[in-house]
Formats: sequence, structure tokens, C-alpha cells
Amino acid sequence: MEFSELKEAIEKIELVDAHAHNIVSLDSSFPFIGTFSEAAGDALTFAPHSLSFKRNLREIAQLYGTEVSLEAVEEHRKTSGLDSFTSKCFKEARISALLIDDGLKLDKKHDIEWHRNFVPFVGRVLRIETLAEQILEEECPGGYFYGSESTEPPVWDLDSFTKTFYWLTLTTSVTLVPEIVALKTIAAYRSGLDIDTYVSKEVAENGLVEVLRAGKPVRIGNKGLIDYILTISLEVAVRRDLPLQIHTGFGDKDLDLRLSNPLHLRTLLEDKRFGKCRIVLLHAAYPFSKEASFLSSVYPQVYLDFGLAVPKLSVHGMVSSVKELLDLASIKKVMFSTDGYASPETYYLGAKKAREVIFLVLSDACASGDLSLMEAIDAAKDIFSRNSIGFYKLNIDTDSSSPQNIISPKLKIKEPDVQEDSSSFVRIIWVDTSGQQRCRAVQAQRFNRSVKKNGVGLTFASMGMTSFTDGPAEESKLTGVGEIRLVPDLSTKQTIPWTKQESMVLADMQLKPGEAWEYCPRETLRRVAKVLKDEFDLVMNAGFENEFYLLKNVVREGKEEYMPFDFGPYCATSSFDAASPIFHDIVPALESLNIEVEQFHAESGKGQFEVSLGHTIASHAADNLVYTREVIRSVARKQGLLATFVPKYDYCDIGSGSHVHLSLWKNGENVFPASNNSSSHGISSVGEEFMAGVLFHLPSILAIIAPLPNSYDRIQPNTWSGAFQCWGKENREAALRAASPPGTPDGLVTNFEIKSFDGSANPHLGLAVIMAAGIDGLRRHLQLPTPIDINPADVAATLNRLPETLSEAVEALDKDKVLHDLLGQKLLVAIKGVRKAEVEYYSKNPDAYKQLIHRY
Repeated sequence: MEFSELKEAIEKIELVDAHAHNIVSLDSSFPFIGTFSEAAGDALTFAPHSLSFKRNLREIAQLYGTEVSLEAVEEHRKTSGLDSFTSKCFKEARISALLIDDGLKLDKKHDIEWHRNFVPFVGRVLRIETLAEQILEEECPGGYFYGSESTEPPVWDLDSFTKTFYWLTLTTSVTLVPEIVALKTIAAYRSGLDIDTYVSKEVAENGLVEVLRAGKPVRIGNKGLIDYILTISLEVAVRRDLPLQIHTGFGDKDLDLRLSNPLHLRTLLEDKRFGKCRIVLLHAAYPFSKEASFLSSVYPQVYLDFGLAVPKLSVHGMVSSVKELLDLASIKKVMFSTDGYASPETYYLGAKKAREVIFLVLSDACASGDLSLMEAIDAAKDIFSRNSIGFYKLNIDTDSSSPQNIISPKLKIKEPDVQEDSSSFVRIIWVDTSGQQRCRAVQAQRFNRSVKKNGVGLTFASMGMTSFTDGPAEESKLTGVGEIRLVPDLSTKQTIPWTKQESMVLADMQLKPGEAWEYCPRETLRRVAKVLKDEFDLVMNAGFENEFYLLKNVVREGKEEYMPFDFGPYCATSSFDAASPIFHDIVPALESLNIEVEQFHAESGKGQFEVSLGHTIASHAADNLVYTREVIRSVARKQGLLATFVPKYDYCDIGSGSHVHLSLWKNGENVFPASNNSSSHGISSVGEEFMAGVLFHLPSILAIIAPLPNSYDRIQPNTWSGAFQCWGKENREAALRAASPPGTPDGLVTNFEIKSFDGSANPHLGLAVIMAAGIDGLRRHLQLPTPIDINPADVAATLNRLPETLSEAVEALDKDKVLHDLLGQKLLVAIKGVRKAEVEYYSKNPDAYKQLIHRY
């Protein structure tokens, strides 16, 4: 029986690697051969004669195209360079998210941030024993004294240690990047898994004294102290809703294998104080896989991870250990990881062998009748990504071929540009209240030395500026008094595709490094997204359609004018043929920035085109939109053209929008569609409530997503821009369109589109206000009215017209207390002040809109 469909599905899955370690520099003292085995010293000399070594070496040689020898592979590594072969390994592994335990001591290991060059999402796993040892290595800020003389230096006591440990573990995710997504213990290595969660303070105190008297470097091996540290870590995990990874089963020779049997954990698992703490047993608990499977089947909080067992065992060992995990445990509780460390090849091998092993296990389950083919495909998606996304509560989504997931983009792997480190300048980009994209540039040396940590200064007035002047609007209440810091978000730093000598990075606005400014658009979106996540465990996805005009400069009768680049109709092949050379630059540039392009075509206006982007979580979608506008304008400029996103560039032609598609996600699944036929609209209850909130607040929302008086020249009946406050299924005249892309099961809706969002809007503020409205809908359980399935203009008398001017939208926003509460009073004052200034200026200068093509 063949299972080609299952194999193909497994190969396409973007992996979430839920447990791994840092990669080291090429000049590290850690031997490359050490990545093939847990052995060390003389025992390592026997590693090349193991089954797994021979197989893994052969596969690495095949990946690199070298001879099958350790010497040939090592020579290839030296000549290629670390960045080059790391990029190749991660690209072939198709890992889209990576959780790193950086507590493993490795010579010259790269920090977690470095790994972001190769994987879109990187989270940190905090090893509690390493943290405890780091605390005890430092001087005690207080404490007691050994001996009777007060002149002796203070050392740690249990109280001071506990307070410091609590403070660091309860605040670390706020002060350090990347965010901590889990805690981890290696108690199995030190004193075993028979944990006494009621260990007395006296026993723990005696253990602390023993550890300190042993001197530095500190190594915690006392069972009483280890039990105490693990117990208070469980308290932290419960308070912060963090999962706990537990090393179980085999490891290096420091381990007493008898004490790493997970059955020893039953006392801990029975402790009702920690019954809600999610626990994952690492390494398939090999050779105790059956015991781990049993624990997972009887304790709801216990999950399983098979990293290290795959790929370190023989093929038979890998398959049998995974099968043993699935004998009793739920498929929903088994997770993938590579347990990669030191070299990127370990990630590649872990991913490759995991796909092969899971295929063998699931195809065998199909052949034996345990699973149907579709159930096996679904199980693979659970094991490789969805289970980890839910367990670790990651705000990411990965690619899936499921129709209900059609709005979810795959996270692409960034291949580092070898020129990135040689950039001369770095552009630090922000978007102001009026939606204009601005930047400061600094020399790369200064950026690396100071700016990437401390930022650059910027006046408060910057968020009060309008589209017509670079001074603050009076009613924004922002002036030239006061300064913020533009602090680069290093996760967004990219080499500029159209000029390889420069880089660009998006910035957060902070009063000082680490303290957000309440006017910061990116922070506003993060803050509102946190409310959606904390209250409803939901994540909003967004994807933008970017409409723009390409204009060429001509001189007529001595006057400079801009006229359309092309005059073809909607989707004209001739128009695309004319613009094709430009798109040959735009699309690769966007892809080099990890921005997925779904499609592009000529639009209805003369010289108008559209680029549709893939969908991702809201914060990434907003960042992507900023970079997309930069790419399109800059590539056009290099070709002697002007690209403009102005909503209504020409009163005699069609307007340009930035339509946004939205959906809701939970644990990596699109929960916007209805799960059964009980919904009359094909939308889930949370989807309908969220969408109803957006529809209810839409008049107010327009003041932010349609921010110019010119925006309302575009939002007119019969122009596909959504002029009436209504919704409809696949109705492009409705303000909100319920969408069912190709491949969606009949009757279901995967997302909805807002037509009135335009290219002059700040994308972070726009998505934040939409999300805030949706939150209100969820809180009040709002319901959608009857959908409009005809042209709304034909029943205009029965519908509310959306604001026809920016003044009307600002008036609606002024009365909207809900949005003020969720977005922030001061920010809304600034936004309304800027909008009122726009209204006044353009009412007095009716032709001034013609200059907007140079700003948007």
C-alpha cells in the first residue's frame, strides 16, 4: 500500500522546533564530531562506528555534495563559512520557529538573536539550574555571614536567593528579548527525578550552604536545593502560564540513567498545586518511552517530545521509540524537536529524520487500520507544528494545505545576505500619525556600537505632524518640547534589496530603552493584541492588497506634470507586459525581505496596479506593509517612475485602496470559519462577534484607516470601496466582505475584507483600531445583521451611509469611548488633532491634494 499523499504532506509542513540549543562559531573548541554523539573524551573515538553516525555523515555529505568522509565535510564547512552552510541547513530543514535553551555551556556559542538570521521566530527556553548558578556566582546584595565577624563578605542565604530568583523569573520576559516561552530543568542530570515538592526550607538551606562552600564555579548538585529550585520554578510557571520542559531519559555520562525514568515524577504530578502546569518530557524519555507514554495518558498536563532520540538512535530505535510514545499517548500530546546544538547540521538531521520516522510510523498506523489517510495527515500537522504552537502559546502560524487554513502564510526562512555586515548606512524607519514613512540614517559602525541598543533621539512633535507640513498640529497637544528614543527592533533589520550597501530597520518609540511611549504605533498594536490574546486566547491575522499608480514625469509647455505609465484596463495583458520589468524587481525584493507575494496584476485605473501579500499575524503584516511600500516606491524610482498610494490621485479615475483581509487564530488554527453547519453565515461564533464589533465601530475606525480628506473622495458608492455600513458574502460593494477563497468548503467563510483601508493609513494604528473594535464585539457578544447580497446603493434608504468626510469620521471617533479606552486617550487626542488640521487645510486649499503623490 502506497502513501505518497501522506509523504508529500509531511514534506510540506513548516516545522516548529520546540527544543534546541545554540550554534557555535567555527573556531569553537567544541569538536564537530561531538554533534553526532552524546559521548565525550575517549568514548567519542568510537562514535564513527555507530549506525547513526554512519547514516548521518552520509546524509550531510549528500547535502553538501562532498565525499562521504568526516574530513571532506569539515573542509567544506571551513571553505563555505558558517552563515552559508547554516542557511542551507535551515532552508532544507524547513524550520519556521525555534525554541532555544541557551543554558548549555558551549565554547563561543552565538546568542539567541543571531539565530534570527535563519529562522523567522526564535523563542528562549530558560534553564532554571543555570539561572540559579548564575545568581550564586554574583555577590549577594544582602544576606547573612559565616562566622561571627561582620567584616566577612556577605553570602547568599535562602531568602535572598529566593527573592532574586523570583524577581528574575517573573520579570525576564519583559526585560529580555527574545521572550521566554518556557522553563526547563535538568534535575535528572543532578539528583534525579524523584522530586520532593514539599522539601523543607531547612533542607534547602543546608543544601545551599553545601554548594557555596564547594566554591566557584558554582555547580548545584545537592538534591534538597535542586528540589527546592524546581518547586519554586513550578510556582513561577503557574503564575506566568509558562510550560516546563523536563529532561528525561538518556544523555551524557553525568547522568544516572536509573534516576531519569519519568515514573519518578509521579509525586510531582500528583501535587495539586501544579496540576495546571503544562509539562513536557523531553527526548522520548528513551529508553523509558513506554513509561512516558503511560504518564501522558493518565495525567492531562503531561506532553511528550521526541527530540534527540531522533536522530541519535538507529532507524529501528527511532521508529520504535516514537511508536511506543503513541501506544498510549494522545497524538495531540506528542511534539517534534531536533534538540539541535553546536552545529546547524544537527537541526537539518533532526528535521530530515523526523519527517522520515513520522512517515514510517503513521503509514504503518494506516496500514494496520489505526488511522485513515486524512487522519494521518492531520496527525503529522499536529506533531510537527500545531501541538507546539498550542502548548507553548506561540503567536505564529505555519503553512497548511487545509482549506480552512488557506489564509495562513508559511513563515519563510531568511537567507542572510553576505553583504549585510558590510552595509555603510542603516535607515531607522518609523510611520507617523499621518501615515507618512520617515527615517533617520546612521553609519553602520555607530549603529552597531550604540544606536541598536540606545536608539536615536526624536522630538515629541514627530507624532503630531500632518500631510501638508512638518510641524505639529495644534490640537495634537504635541510640541517640540520633549524627546523620545527611536529604538531599532533588530528582528526587522534587513539588507535593502535595491541598494545592497544599506540596511533598514523598523523602530519602536520609547521614552528610554525598555520604556514604551504611549504614542508608539507598533507598541499600540502589540498592546491591543495582548488584550485579544489574554482575554480570548485569539490572534488576529491580516493580509493586505496594495493598490498604487505608476506615474511618469513629462514636461508640457514648460510645466512638469505626472501622467499614467499605462492606459490599459483591468487585468489587461498589455498593461502587465509593460510593467513586467518593474515586477521582476519588486517581487524578488519583497521575497528577499521574507514577504510573501500572492499575486499581482493591472487594476482598473490608468497606470494602476495591485500587489497582494500573504497573510500573517497582525504585527508582522503591518511591518510587511511598511517595507512593501518602501520597495514599490524605491524600485519605481530607480526605473524613472513615481509610485503613489494616494487614495484618490485623480478625481476622474478610480481610487487606490489597501484592502485588508482578517481572520482569527487559536493554537495555530483558523477559527474564523464555522466548525459545522450550525452557522447560517458559515462563520464561527467568535468570528461573527469580532466582525460585528468591527462593523459597529466602522464609522470611528475610518478616522484612522482613511486618514485624509482625499480618502473620502475614494469611498463612494459603486466604486468597490464600501460606502455603506453593511456586510455581505463576496459582495465587493459592501464595507465588509465575507470571503471564501478557492478551496474553501462550500458555505464556510475563512476571513473578511475591509474595503476602506487605504495606502495613507498607518498600518499599525489601523490594525490596532480594527482589533480593538473586534474585542468590543467579543466582549458584548454582538451579532451581525442580515447580509446585503445586492448593490448597497440600490437599498441606500435602508442602510447607514458611512462618513462622507473626514470631519464626520473624526466626530464619530470623538464619541467612541470604547476605542479611546483600548487605544489610549492621549494617542487618540493626537490622532484627532492631526485629522482636524488636515480637514481645515484642504478645505482652504482644494488643489493641494495634488502634492500628496510625493508623500504617499
